[in-house]
Amino acid sequence: MQTTTRFRKSSRSGATSDCVEIGHTLRTVRDSKRPDVELHADIRALLDYLRSA
Repeated sequence: MQTTTRFRKSSRSGATSDCVEIGHTLRTVRDSKRPDVELHADIRALLDYLRSA
């Protein structure tokens, strides 16, 4: 599947492919090991939840 979403991963992940990448719109995440599978979610709501936990 060809995607037009730009993804970003943490600079702490280095050159490895064991990380979660966040789409530039903050509505999409994917596993760097499986870039063909994208999860569409409200990332801001997820981050708010994680910060409050």
